[in-house]
Amino acid sequence: MTAKIGFIGSSAPRSPHHDSFKRFIPREIEFAFIQEAGLKTSLYEARGKVDVLIAQATPLIAERRWDGLIISGAPKEALNPGMWERVSGALKIPVALALRSSVAALKAFGARRILLMTPVDDQLKQIYRDYLADFAIESLYPPQTLRAHTDAQKLSSDDVETMTRSALAKYSGVDAIYFQGALLDPIPILEKLEADLNLPIIASNPAMLWAILSKLGLRYEIRGYGRLLSQWPALPAGPF
Repeated sequence: MTAKIGFIGSSAPRSPHHDSFKRFIPREIEFAFIQEAGLKTSLYEARGKVDVLIAQATPLIAERRWDGLIISGAPKEALNPGMWERVSGALKIPVALALRSSVAALKAFGARRILLMTPVDDQLKQIYRDYLADFAIESLYPPQTLRAHTDAQKLSSDDVETMTRSALAKYSGVDAIYFQGALLDPIPILEKLEADLNLPIIASNPAMLWAILSKLGLRYEIRGYGRLLSQWPALPAGPF
């Protein structure tokens, strides 16, 4: 089955930021990357912007005949309580959001205590923690080490692996690892880390793809990008 999926995020359609995502999109899925309206200099400017997103998405859904929509960016959800209910009610197609999709993936693997790896500042991490706690998921995370979240783009895969192993040594006893934010990109080493650490690893981009395609009744076995896409568990019951 062919499906048309829209993706609205903060980066331009041809941004290198999307390259790792494009690698695991099934060939028959038509995917359109769209940059969200308005320029932002801070992640916190996402507060109060849900109506703008809905206004941007509504005509695109009609014009492009999308079957589903991904809206990326965890700060949007974290800073706009009730965003899920608003977008899923206003837009007449299935929608996947970063935090909500990742929670569904963590639930699919039975995770209750997780290591959160994200490049955002400690204030946003605490908001993410509270969001996850509403779904009975306890999150542990290392303190901020990057000067700015965009500095994560300068890290190599070896750097990401070293950071993850170091954090896991301090915060042991977790059921899973959760990477939120594609700038801290675990995709190239995701399978290696899962095998070495014997833990499921959820990254937000694969989680959003899995969630939106699952909502459309589609199932795949996508190898090379971790257990979520290769095993393709069922979407848990609940508001996901």
